[in-house]
Amino acid sequence: MRAAIAAGADWVQIRERNLPARELLAFARAAVRMSGNFARVIVNDRLDIAVAARAAGVHLGVESLPAREVVSWHRGGNAPADFFVGVSCHSVEEVREAEAAGASYVVFGPVFETPSKKNFGPPQGLAKLAEVCRSVAVPVIAIGGVNEKNSADCVRAGAAGIAAIRMFQEQREAEELRRSIEQLHRLG
Repeated sequence: MRAAIAAGADWVQIRERNLPARELLAFARAAVRMSGNFARVIVNDRLDIAVAARAAGVHLGVESLPAREVVSWHRGGNAPADFFVGVSCHSVEEVREAEAAGASYVVFGPVFETPSKKNFGPPQGLAKLAEVCRSVAVPVIAIGGVNEKNSADCVRAGAAGIAAIRMFQEQREAEELRRSIEQLHRLG
């Protein structure tokens, strides 16, 4: 997380599914402190943890609370006005539903082949990503097999940004990662 923030990542998403609530809250609070004004921290699935940790938002997956209910709760004054509600989507229809529910952004994929997204179906490719991006006004984040070599293609297809796991976890020079992120910033 430190390396990604130091390299210029705008957001960091906490995806710890197996931590007990107290440990997850402590971890999220530490991440929010560490990120300072440099990156926004988003917590996966756990609205309660995101709010208690004063994270920038919550990201909802297939088994999470319904986006419409979370957005309604948020708009009821229960979280800061700039609190993000993101939604994972795997089709044009899901992206449109998330936008209609009031999502702040959607994550679409898998765009490319990746072991972590096999259960969400085959890669959808850049053409489908471009179709999704054209079909909604909400920012679309590309996910699934995104790396230094293809991330710019995702932005050129209309994605507002990319989400990646291996790109940030694999050992590499910090300067190389920083250059990749700066390239995406220039394109976006």
